[in-house]
Amino acid sequence: MSEHGLTADQIDTSTPHPARMYDYYLGGRDNYEVDRVAAQRIIKVMPSIIDGARKNRSFLRRAVRTVVGEYGIRQIIDIGTGIPTSPNTHEVAQELAPDTTVVYVDNDPIVGVHATARLTGVGHTAFLLGDVRQPASIIARAHAEGLIDFGRPVALQLVALMHFVGDADEPHRILAELRDALPSGSFLILSHATADGAPPQSVEPIEELLDVYRGTTASLHMRTRDQVLGFFDGFRLLDPGLVSVSQWRLDPGEEPTWTGLYGALGYKP
Repeated sequence: MSEHGLTADQIDTSTPHPARMYDYYLGGRDNYEVDRVAAQRIIKVMPSIIDGARKNRSFLRRAVRTVVGEYGIRQIIDIGTGIPTSPNTHEVAQELAPDTTVVYVDNDPIVGVHATARLTGVGHTAFLLGDVRQPASIIARAHAEGLIDFGRPVALQLVALMHFVGDADEPHRILAELRDALPSGSFLILSHATADGAPPQSVEPIEELLDVYRGTTASLHMRTRDQVLGFFDGFRLLDPGLVSVSQWRLDPGEEPTWTGLYGALGYKP
């Protein structure tokens, strides 16, 4: 039995999982051979994916610093968190405001095992096993367990997640349900994969990337800028709007590059 109440036969390490592949891109150690093999297939044809993952993580940190430091948000729900490779949301938020509550949510039991172990003894943090395709369940549990006060503004994070939700799962319905559960003054932090702006030589590597992810627990669905913009219905975008994650409020010394990921921060009036 694991720390998360799982038996060995309930934990599948035979199929690559995007969360663990992402951990590998970031230089983490919470991944398995099957994840590394899949990730290396992509890295071989698209080495820039490592830089893209790191730029995406930098975007997450900047967005968290913005909502906590500039807007006083003290509650964050991070859905599709993946392995909590450091520095993660709670570390960034609590460095600015130690009383910030962060609730991590992921649908991978192995992520749950690692997250629970990492967060043991860390105040104002929690982990829920849940699937973004069942948003009402996530909101209900966060409320019922006293983790999030939906009477106060919340920052919702969907970072590098929605591109693993196909159209058949109604991503706009998911976003609408999550948005409607948030009170005024809340924020949406979202990044999403795209082929917009990709150099011509990236066509074959992108096909290989999509093929690899079709063999994982979640296929990858790239979307255009207009399609990603639709996920922000009901939110006002903060400057500079929906841009490459490498261009969103850059830290000093950072250079904008093509990352294949859009990112934005939206405010719910």
